[in-house]
Amino acid sequence: MRVYVPLTLPGLAEAYKTGDLGTDLVAYAVTPALREWYLSDDIEELEYAALNRAAAASLRLLAADTGARPRRVVVAVDVPDKAAVADPDRGLDPSALGEVRVTGSIRLAKAAAVHVDADDAEADVTAAAEALEAADGGDDDAQFVVDGAEDHELLWYATQEIPNLVGQPD
Repeated sequence: MRVYVPLTLPGLAEAYKTGDLGTDLVAYAVTPALREWYLSDDIEELEYAALNRAAAASLRLLAADTGARPRRVVVAVDVPDKAAVADPDRGLDPSALGEVRVTGSIRLAKAAAVHVDADDAEADVTAAAEALEAADGGDDDAQFVVDGAEDHELLWYATQEIPNLVGQPD
């Protein structure tokens, strides 16, 4: 199963340094609830929806880490099906669509790709991270700002490009 792990650039740098994305992580995947919500049988569309859910979670990480460079980061990793489990009690909770808990350690070497915002998204991502709390509180103007970050497509990077993304030598 392909899962999408939300991170920040400092989180990606740490994963690059240790070779490990972490243990018992929350990630996003094509779950039955996501399929029902998205109403599509096209696996590429469903995986794109899961990627976008992870990007939204990355934005939440950025809101909590104001010192991080404002670029959403998502790592795509293939894990055994049994390693990723959706919480049945949260299945149709809109905030948990596509959410899975991945048990065990996830090695960065297992990553298929990394998705990161382009430089030109930084202003919108910064504004979205700052507006997130108000948007969660029901502020429509703040939600419009948060949605502005989603207008930016995450760029695809091969795992060999991670050192360049985090400013580390090979």
